[in-house]
Amino acid sequence: MEQQKTLWYERDTDSIAYIDETVLPVSFEIARCTTIAELGTAIKTLAIRGAPALGVAGAFGVALAARRSKETGYKEFIHQVQSEAEWLSSTRPTAVNLSWGIGRVLIGMRDAGSVHEAKEAALSEALAVAREDAIICRKIGQLGAELLPDHCTVLTHCNAGALACSEWGTALGVIRSAVDAGKDVSVIACETRPLLQGARLTSWELARDNISVTVITDSMAATLMRKGEIGSVIVGADRITRDAVFNKIGTYMHAVCAKYHNIPFYVAAPVSTFDFKGMEADIIIEERGREEVASFFGRNTIPDGVPVKNPGFDATPLALVSAIVTEKGILSEPFDMRQIM
Repeated sequence: MEQQKTLWYERDTDSIAYIDETVLPVSFEIARCTTIAELGTAIKTLAIRGAPALGVAGAFGVALAARRSKETGYKEFIHQVQSEAEWLSSTRPTAVNLSWGIGRVLIGMRDAGSVHEAKEAALSEALAVAREDAIICRKIGQLGAELLPDHCTVLTHCNAGALACSEWGTALGVIRSAVDAGKDVSVIACETRPLLQGARLTSWELARDNISVTVITDSMAATLMRKGEIGSVIVGADRITRDAVFNKIGTYMHAVCAKYHNIPFYVAAPVSTFDFKGMEADIIIEERGREEVASFFGRNTIPDGVPVKNPGFDATPLALVSAIVTEKGILSEPFDMRQIM
């Protein structure tokens, strides 16, 4: 399958170009960031989203800050870039890949002897992060495809496809790789309230690739499992700690239902998504704005003054996970993280 990149660095203009995911599927638009503030806004508004894509965006962001800096003194230059990088890292506190991508490029600049060398090193390292992401997603897809039978219906939640990475995808990368291998795979995509990433993005990606996809409301999943219409569940991840998988809110509900109905629940994620030291209790769950829940297509759906809860993620205990597919191999109980460190 031919893939379009989700985001890329345009060296001639020193800007970050990306598919604006807030306007899909109504329109397909390429937007650009020329400042860290613009990139931060794109990340906060979910125009750029998905753990691996955030890692690439973080890497590109450091390169952008470095190459756009007007500082000529090396110490002043490094201070400015680090300050902008620190702010960028705070825009999505739960997703670990963003800070990982930022940190990797900062380390890549460390041995530069001048401002010019540091600017070149930053871009070189950021481009390497993007290239490696594409390779990693293909490897995850290849390994994960072996878990799916020749004929199957797979449930997925939110969007862990090409739009959540530089290309190909993690959870959807497994599905794409299985289809490429000749397997007959049908996908059930949960709409994923409140911003409908499953309905808007996952169905758009799969339909574009001629992969069978049906969209359901999030609350329908358990009924379809009970009827035997779902053979497995596969999702991505925004952070994996030693005891839990953090993913889009609603993931935990699907994992509980899958466990009850003896349906395998798979997670597909790169090693960069792992927080090898953290535990669930250590992680801050991002709380998003009231307007995402209180309105729908420009119309208020909740009376003024009525509060809402809108966490962006939930935590699924590893006890509910059948396997985690990474580029370094497939982990299963007892989930010995040392195998991929």
